Amino acid sequence: MDSAVEVVAFILGFIAWIMLGVCIPYGYWKVSTVDGSVITTSTIYENLWMSCASDATGLHNCREFPSLLALSGYLQASRALMITALVAGTLGNVAAMVGLKCTKVGGDNYVFKGRVAGVGGVCYLVEGLCAMVAISWYAFNITREFFDPLYPGTKYEIGPALYIGWCAGTMALIGGCCLCCSCNQGTADKQSAYYLAPRGTIMSATQASRTGKYPSEAGGTNYGRNAYV
Repeated sequence: MDSAVEVVAFILGFIAWIMLGVCIPYGYWKVSTVDGSVITTSTIYENLWMSCASDATGLHNCREFPSLLALSGYLQASRALMITALVAGTLGNVAAMVGLKCTKVGGDNYVFKGRVAGVGGVCYLVEGLCAMVAISWYAFNITREFFDPLYPGTKYEIGPALYIGWCAGTMALIGGCCLCCSCNQGTADKQSAYYLAPRGTIMSATQASRTGKYPSEAGGTNYGRNAYV
């Protein structure tokens, strides 16, 4: 059962990592709204790296943001968080692949594999948290400007890239939780199995002392207790 949970967690984390890789360069993080606008022939859309405009003829004109320091604080933080999420997802994929019990990567040392799998689960959790914070912060600024009646600039709506990022962050969090839980459950089972053997040995010795038969006698040897005196 633990192996199946680990495989499901790895699949969720890997899909979330791919979705984040699609979300970061995707152009439609926010799209200009047509609400209250008479002219709808042009559309402006932006992401973390550039701003683009398209007209009714299908022509697209994009320009990168010229200065990093001139950007808003939330945009710089969103860039850093998304890159951190992608790096954490990469490390989580490697660690989870090594820590899976159904693979031969990392040898047959299941204690080591369990610890590595736990590290992978933590990396998936970091990936999901960074992605959720960055995308939610970005969406909060979009909605705040949209509902502000005194905002003079162009108002935007939430783009499809944010929904992809939310799905990726949720899958990464679920995968990280499943991987950490399966790792802890497997460790507890191994510890209980380790401590059951001495308990059984003590009980067998106690029963032998009660019956007066020791292992030498129970084993069928011809020597009694007086032969050793």
